[in-house]
Amino acid sequence: MSRFNLAVLPGDGIGPEVVAEAVRVLRAIEAASGQAFDLTEDVVGGAAIDAYGTALRKETVALAKRSDAVLFGAVGGPKWDDPKAPVRPEQAILGLRAALGTFANLRPARMQPALVHLSPLKPEIVQGADVLFIRELVAGTYFARPKKYWQNGRGVWRAVDTTAYTEPQVERTVRIAFELARGRRKKLHVADKQNVMATSRLWRDVATRVAADYADVEFQAILTDALAMHLLYRPLAFDVIVTDNLFGDLLTDEAAALAGSMGLMPSASLGSARNRHGGYRGLYEPIHGTAPDIAGQGKANPIAAIQSLALLLRYSLNLEQAATAVERAVDDAIEPGLRTPDIARPGEKSARTSEVGNANAQAVTRELRR
Repeated sequence: MSRFNLAVLPGDGIGPEVVAEAVRVLRAIEAASGQAFDLTEDVVGGAAIDAYGTALRKETVALAKRSDAVLFGAVGGPKWDDPKAPVRPEQAILGLRAALGTFANLRPARMQPALVHLSPLKPEIVQGADVLFIRELVAGTYFARPKKYWQNGRGVWRAVDTTAYTEPQVERTVRIAFELARGRRKKLHVADKQNVMATSRLWRDVATRVAADYADVEFQAILTDALAMHLLYRPLAFDVIVTDNLFGDLLTDEAAALAGSMGLMPSASLGSARNRHGGYRGLYEPIHGTAPDIAGQGKANPIAAIQSLALLLRYSLNLEQAATAVERAVDDAIEPGLRTPDIARPGEKSARTSEVGNANAQAVTRELRR
């Protein structure tokens, strides 16, 4: 029996509600599999600002660094939504990513069979879609300098954003993508704009070179705009897609159409560091926000948090059987119609957050005991 140490950081709004259901599923795995999970919970984001005057304490950073992985909820809300404030809830997630050295963001977009009605795409196009996006997280357009918005001496407003990458920044992200492709259907695309951007030519050159080390993975480069179109016409043609920070941000939001809702999409942030079990020391979170308008009402959809747990089990703890069981449990719980208001059919009675979490816990127990 293995023993794993996890940091649990629920955050604000619906964060504590959805994380609680992911923990419920984790405890079901513990009971059914014999694995042991030691959980340490702490406050981050707005809750930490209220309690300690900072979004991320150094004690929380230390907890994350000594844990095998971090399960994160969501941070922020109207109470702390002052763009001029020196301390903001979002500093928690940015600080944790920096402290853990994460640079690759994973966002799977998988269509649950029973939720095909949620997608704006035709069922015959989207049914069976399962794409893993790897987005570079800490460089590119959002971070490079100069970045400036100013008025010149003639009164004309100007703005500039710089996009910059180094070969090592690109290569480490591409290599993670190839490694993960090996565990899936062994097919990888790099998305770029090498026809007009120098940084994209670097991405394509590096990805092509690295591909030689992964002869078992089918590799293809594709222009980002073409990919954006093909995702809507033939999403089943794609398995793993790696791209830069800006393009990844745009493409993964589009990919929500494959999953049917942002509320279903999990994510993981990984770096080079490994934990004592040989897995990635990663940060796992649903990509939805804090939804303060429904916090505390039992309406929050916990599926993205539960699917983030599946990623944690797979990539940080190397518990593939448990990860697959969680993903199947999500499908099993959705199939009979147990759905929160955001994914319920018109006129269908919706389920509470805790009911969905409990159904997933029961389903994962059945899956592991088969």
